[in-house]
Amino acid sequence: MKRWLILEDGTYFEGEGFGASNNVVGEIVFTTSMTGYQETITDQSFNGQIITFTYPMVGNYGINRDDYESIAPTCKAVVVKEHARVASNWRNQMTLDEFLKRKEIPGIAGIDTRALTRKIRKYGTMKASIVAEEDFTHAYDQLKAAVLPTNQVAQVSTAKPYPSPGVGHNVVVIDFGLKHSILRELSKRNCNLTVLPYNTKAATILELCPDGVMLTNGPGDPKDVPEAIEMIREIQGQVPIFGICLGHQLFSLANGADTFKMKFGHRGLNHPVREIATGRIDFTSQNHGYAVDAESIDNERLMITHVEVNDGTIEGVRHKNYPAFTVQFHPDAAPGPHDALHLFDEFIEMMDAWKEQKDAKAYGY
Repeated sequence: MKRWLILEDGTYFEGEGFGASNNVVGEIVFTTSMTGYQETITDQSFNGQIITFTYPMVGNYGINRDDYESIAPTCKAVVVKEHARVASNWRNQMTLDEFLKRKEIPGIAGIDTRALTRKIRKYGTMKASIVAEEDFTHAYDQLKAAVLPTNQVAQVSTAKPYPSPGVGHNVVVIDFGLKHSILRELSKRNCNLTVLPYNTKAATILELCPDGVMLTNGPGDPKDVPEAIEMIREIQGQVPIFGICLGHQLFSLANGADTFKMKFGHRGLNHPVREIATGRIDFTSQNHGYAVDAESIDNERLMITHVEVNDGTIEGVRHKNYPAFTVQFHPDAAPGPHDALHLFDEFIEMMDAWKEQKDAKAYGY
């Protein structure tokens, strides 16, 4: 089935449809990942977005039970150069085409993804639509009139709290659109997890007596989640905090910094990040369209800990007075390099140190 990919500026590409057959409108972005398409498609940070894969073939190892980052993905569509019709891998359970049909996500293949990526890099992300061939003329008018939603976090966050039991540190996870890999890394460290909705009040969090709070990744503009910014202001200083991606941006906003929309964002597995204190370079997995403005950092409260080697954007901050640190990249990887997994161990160490400090005050030793 022929389909059209139409961009907001009037550019269009003709391709072959696979996956679901519905027409969609969303923000078109690109990812430079060479593998991990299942994790990418099921990452809720892609909520409302049309994902362009720069790697030339997608789908060759199928879909398996182990690599989901969410059960109900909410990206709008998938754009590829070549769609592998046959999947070959010992873990394969279904083809990418079958998976997208089940999840009602359309795909389009046969696209010159190099030309499309160059356009996005030059002009920035923009609205786009994927439509059936006969709907082209009307679809462009609809695309120009479309208003993209701003409630992405509300769409992907859990509606009710749920536990992931463990026997170690009691960690509250604030779900802004979390990846399962974050829960997996905390569970590997024996943490007892309680996952809460994005709009949970600070008092409710503190009533659970957590040893630490995880602020997860998620989609969209951090300024669209003001209730989370206020919650962070109320809990910091009372409990250790570790933030990832959107959690990093929200934490920075809560401490007087500002954020901005990037031209085309960071999405891929090969982003080099330098830790300022040590000079260590980690290759990282990233997926974000917003960043913290370096000029807005309040040096009385926050210290910049990590920067992106390629463009110098902020990739991590630490609070100068409270036990709290955040990173813009994904230390959980999935997909991607495991260079930054040590940050989860640092979170455990921070919780231990905080507990020792509290016990020393309480018992006078």
